[in-house]
Parts: sequence; structure tokens; C-alpha cells
Amino acid sequence: MSQQATVLYDAPGPRAGTRNMISTVVFLALLVAVIVYIVMALNDNGQLTSEKWEPFTQAGTWTTWILPGILGTLKAAVLSVVFALVLGAVLGVGRLSDHAWVRKVSGVLVEVFRAIPVLILIYFAYYFFAAYAVVPSSQLAFAAVVFGLTFYNGSVIAEILRAGIESLPKGQSEAAKSIGMRKSQMMRLILLPQAVTAMLPALVSQMVIALKDSALGYAIGYIEVVRSGQKAASYFGNYLPSLIVVAVIMIVLNFALTTLARRMERRLREGKRKSGKLPAIDADAPKADVGG
Repeated sequence: MSQQATVLYDAPGPRAGTRNMISTVVFLALLVAVIVYIVMALNDNGQLTSEKWEPFTQAGTWTTWILPGILGTLKAAVLSVVFALVLGAVLGVGRLSDHAWVRKVSGVLVEVFRAIPVLILIYFAYYFFAAYAVVPSSQLAFAAVVFGLTFYNGSVIAEILRAGIESLPKGQSEAAKSIGMRKSQMMRLILLPQAVTAMLPALVSQMVIALKDSALGYAIGYIEVVRSGQKAASYFGNYLPSLIVVAVIMIVLNFALTTLARRMERRLREGKRKSGKLPAIDADAPKADVGG
């Protein structure tokens, strides 16, 4: 019997296949045993009883804790993602500017905010806003969370967009310059739209990170879904069910965001296939001033 070889390794023979099968069965058996042990331990401690889950069948639990927490998470995540996309586009294009000072300033901002942990940015913004009364005290935690998420994710998005623009064929820029497009027009009409489409999966991943990192707001008292789940658990004494419910909610939110982004990506790619690989270049676009 001929053995087929793969790119990375040779296909296993009969003995190796048998060993792989045995090791797989043993691993699965151990995994099932660990899961059964954990479930039995939780059940013996009364963590899986129906009484622990009963609060989540009552509307008051959701309206008092869970739904306000979800709303807080969505508000912070949506606003920070919008601001981060704008900031990332500005810094990403700035790093490719023809002016040296713009490239240097953009590069310093990107490297600094990308290197600082989100939690430190949130703490810094919280105490800075409080010390100088930048925002009302009622919005202090919200503003600090949005600040931290915006500047961290904006710096990462800047690098994503810069990589996307630099990955485009040089002919794109040369064609735009040949018809007299200015650098700003070329970026806005030719390069940036294609870079966003090409790097959309990475951008979606960063949006998911921003949504999950909104949970760090609990450290400064911001009401988001994780903190709301902890408060509900403290009231009802059902920490494990509360954490499971919060985990499921976060999974649903992230899955919904990823699904929406995939649909957007599919529509963008289908639109480009229908209209051609390259975006249409307006021949009537304002010409660059040759003498300037």
C-alpha cells in the first residue's frame, strides 16, 4: 500500500497510526474523567442545584443587574471602537506621510499607546479626569474606560491599516499619481478602502478585543456586564452560575459582532468582484499643481 506524504511530514504507517489512535482514546478518556470529577465536585458543593439558577429565571435579576451591565458594555465598546477606528486611520496614514515630523509624531504615539496595558491607561485617565474635572463625576468611569480602549486599540488599528496599505501593489499608487491625484486623494479614494477590505479580519479581531477589554472597567467601578454579574452573584450567593451566564453573554455578543463583520466583508468583496479588482478612478478628479 502506497503511503501519501504531506508537505510537513510523512503519513504515519500502520504502527504509528495505531499508537496515535490509542493516545487519542486515552486523552479523551482522561478529559471525560476530569470533566466528570469537576461536575461531581460542584454538585456535592451545591453549585448545580436549581436554586442557584432560579434567580436568572426572574425578570428582576435581568432588569436590576444583567441588562444594565450589558448596556454599559455595549456603550463603552461601541464608542471606543468608533473612536479607535478614526484614531487608527489618522495615525496609520500619518505614519506614511511625506512629512517627516508627521511620521515621527504618529510613530511615537502608536508605539507608546500600544506598549501600555489597557488597565494602566484606564487608571491614568480616571485619576487625570478626576483631578482636573475634565468630565462630570457621574461619567468619570465611563470616560476613563473609553479613553483606555480608544488609545490602545487605535494604536493597534493604525499598524493594521499601515500594513494593509503597504501590502497593496505599487501600481495602485503609480496609477493614481499618473492622473494627477494628490496624496490625500490617493489615500482616501484608492489605498485606504482597499486596505480596510484586505485587513478586515484583523480589524474585526481587534474590535472583539475591545469588547472583551471593556470588562476591565470593573477596576474603577464602571457598571458593565462582568461587574453586574458579580453584584448579582454577591446578592444571591450563586457565583458559578452568574459567571457562566456572564460568559455566555460575552460569547453571544462577540459571535454577533464577528457574524456582522463577516457579512460586511462578504458584501465588500462581492462588490469589488462585480465592479472589478480596482476601484474606479475619477478621470475628472482635480489635478495636482505641477508647479507647486
